[in-house]
This record gives sequence, C-alpha cells and structure tokens, in this order.
Amino acid sequence: MITDQQVQLLRFSMTKYSNQKIAAAKSGMSERSARKYLKIKALPSELKKERHWRTRSNIFEPVWGKIENMLILSPGLTAKTILSYLMSQHPGQFQISNLRALQRQIQLWKSSYGPDKEIIFPQDIRPGRQSQSDYTRMDSLRVTIGGKLFPHLLFHFMLPYSKWEDASICFTESFDSLTAGYERAVWKLGKQAPEHRTDNQSAVSTNIKGKMVFTERWQEFMKHYGVVPTSNNPGKGHENGSVEKSHDLLKKAIDQALLLRGTRNFNSQSEYADFIQTIVDDRNKARSAVLSEEIDLLQDLPSCKYNAPVLALVRVSSASTVRLQGGIYSVPSRLIGYQLKACIYQSTIELYYGRRLIQTMPKLVSGQSYAINYRHIITQLIRKPGAFEDYKYRDCLFPRVIFRKTYDAYKKLYPSKGHKLYLKILQLAALHGENIVSQILEKEFALGKYPSLEKITNQLTVKQEVCPDVKVSIIELKLYDTLMQRLFQGASS
Repeated sequence: MITDQQVQLLRFSMTKYSNQKIAAAKSGMSERSARKYLKIKALPSELKKERHWRTRSNIFEPVWGKIENMLILSPGLTAKTILSYLMSQHPGQFQISNLRALQRQIQLWKSSYGPDKEIIFPQDIRPGRQSQSDYTRMDSLRVTIGGKLFPHLLFHFMLPYSKWEDASICFTESFDSLTAGYERAVWKLGKQAPEHRTDNQSAVSTNIKGKMVFTERWQEFMKHYGVVPTSNNPGKGHENGSVEKSHDLLKKAIDQALLLRGTRNFNSQSEYADFIQTIVDDRNKARSAVLSEEIDLLQDLPSCKYNAPVLALVRVSSASTVRLQGGIYSVPSRLIGYQLKACIYQSTIELYYGRRLIQTMPKLVSGQSYAINYRHIITQLIRKPGAFEDYKYRDCLFPRVIFRKTYDAYKKLYPSKGHKLYLKILQLAALHGENIVSQILEKEFALGKYPSLEKITNQLTVKQEVCPDVKVSIIELKLYDTLMQRLFQGASS
C-alpha cells in the first residue's frame, strides 16, 4: 500500500534526479505506481472515499429503539449492563461476544445525542495568590512502627505556582490537625499567601439550609493570619487540583524512598517523621528558583501563632505518672512528687520544671488512654519484680512482639522466676538500646536457640582494646645540626 510519505519522496526525487525510474526506486514503489501519482498529483490519503455502508448486519437494530430510550432516561447505564438486560429479555438472541459492537454503537450515538459533559477549564496559576491544603491517607504504603502497622494521614500543604510543599503526620481530619499543619507550613516558609483553599471538610465548613458556609472557628483562624478562606464545590475535588495531583507525586516519592531504604519499619514515629521531612526538603530544593519568584509576592506572618499551647500544672504521682486531658503519661521516677508545667500542643506535650525542659512526648491519639515508657520505671521494677505480673499498664512493657515472645519463653521454662529474667532483658534494652537487643533476640530465636540472659549480656559487652605502650626516644639535636651543615655545603658547591 502506497503511503503519503512515499509519494512525497517520489516528488522530491524527481526534482533532484529528473528520472522517473530512479525516483520510483528511491521511494520504494514500481514505475507504474510512480507514473500514476505523478500524473494525478494527489496523495493516497486524498484519494480515499468515506464508506457509508455496513459490512455486516446490525444485530441490535431490532431493539435499538429500546436501547435509545434507556440511554435517554439513564445516561449513566453502561453497555455491559444494557447487554445483560437484553440477554435476559431475549434469550439466545444476544451473546456476551456482542459487547464490543454495542459499545461502539452507544459511543457513536452519544457523540450526537449524548448529554453534555463537565468541562475542566485550564487555569492560569499566578504566583503569590493562593495556597492549598488537603489530607491523603498513607495506609497503602504499609509503614510500621516497631513492627506494628501505623495507620495515619498526611496533612499536605503547597503553593500551586512554585510547588513548594510541606507535609506532617496526623490521624484525623480535625480542626486541630488542620490548623497545626497550616501553621507549621507557613512558619517554616516564613510567608503566606493571601488566600487559602481547602475542600469542604467538617473542620472548616458546615451545611446550613443546603448551603456550605465556613465555621466560626475557621474564619477566626484565617482572620488571625489575614488570609481569605476559600473551598471547592462539594464533590469537585479537581477544583483543589494542584494539591490533589501533588498527593500522588509525594506518595510515590515516599514509596520509592522506602524501597531504597529496604524496610518500611521505623523505631519511632519521630524517626518516620524525619524520614518524610528529608524527602519533602529534597523535593523543595528543586523548586528554589521558582520559589524565589513567588516569595516576595507573599504577605508577612502575624506576630504570633494562633495555636498557642494549652498550659497545665501537674504533680507526678507515686506511680511515676502524670494525668493530662484524661490520659496517663509516665515520667522518670526521680520526679515523683514534683509539680511540672505542661505545654500541650496538637500532637506533642512538653513538660517543664521551672524553665528547664524535662521531657517531650507524643500526645495520645484517639482510642489510647495511657503511654508508659518502660525506661522510666524499669529500675524500680527490677527492685520490685513482684509488681510486674499484675501491673495495670503491663502491656506497655512489651515494646515489640519479640519481647513478648521472650517473656513467654522465660515463663514456660522458669514459671517462678521467668518474669524476673525478662525484666533484666528489658533493663538491657534501656541501657544498650531497644533496637540492638531486639536484633539479638530475633537472631537467637531464628537459630532455634533459647535466648539466655548470659549470652545476651556477653554480646552486649564491649571489649576494651588494650592500648599499646608507645615509647618515644629523645632525638639528639646534634644530628639536626650536622644535617643542616651538609645541606648548606651542598647548596654552596
């Protein structure tokens, strides 16, 4: 079959060689075809005639009126649903193999009579005009903390023009997580856009008589920053399209970094947060040039943050714990009886004695009522091992599954003193690091061996190398004088 490119090459070759035989050979066609196309002076595509007849009978013609009525009444019906209906109403007349033919006919009908579709109007994104934020669920990445699945969300903030972004871990789409995420982002950036767009989440808007309006708290927060709040129409996520698209790109970047890391497990939430922050910072480095164009067009921040911490005075109980907003938190036992000042933020709590920061800890999330750090109490438990078995918060003393496995093994071998041996293992974890002790335990169980306390202690003991006895002999200065004389003599000769 002769193509348009061949004919164009034929004409070019004729102007160059002025020989029909050579031109035909150069274009890859016979001399007869060459004479034809040089004579008619038209391309093959221009000679094709549109076909107005069918090459095979239309099996749906007898029922097309019924199909058309179905599409008019319910435009959302698919060809597969309609074919299933026809097969049930006309047994033996239609087969599943007719699906592709029906799809083509419905598509052709919709091109002339189908309903109008929603148009996505491309927007001219201008610098310094707007910021956007939204949440994205991270469960698909299967991240674990200490071997346990870590279900969570990311609050994602960005500037649509420069693509500068920030992300923070949260657990619910609440007003607190929204305001904390926004404040973290803009104070990190050092500037803010005059308009901020969100979706119609309950934290920012409410339905009053069928109309979505912003809540008083959200308007008050935006007023503190001098920012105009906006939102997309309900169900129109593409109106917040810049941050929606950026969700996918950020999650892919995190997933790729996890693949390079070789494991999706982290020792703590703070370690995972640092991992995400490193990825976000690397992505922002590539946007520094565009950000420099936008940063001067943004407005200044207010003199202080809106999300100031909730302050509380607490006294450390005899159980080495404090109670804050209904939750129980452990502190080092040396603080028993002390009165501490607590600064309660959206996701963290800071404890102070006077002006000295004593402890920073994550705030309990929904569904949790206590957080006991075994490092705070292990020394006292070693002295009072009998308190372990019925300790109210005993489940917190198994920081990883491997520790519970070790405890069960000790109790099975030594019913009367197994818990004492386990507490000494826990003390080793507090002294030498939970990660290294858990690795030793995993290795022992993998080899089918009993993880004896003595063997674990020996592996943790650091052998001190003997420092060699180095003797430095005193050099006679006369040798130096002799060397200098020889050098001078050599230079003068």
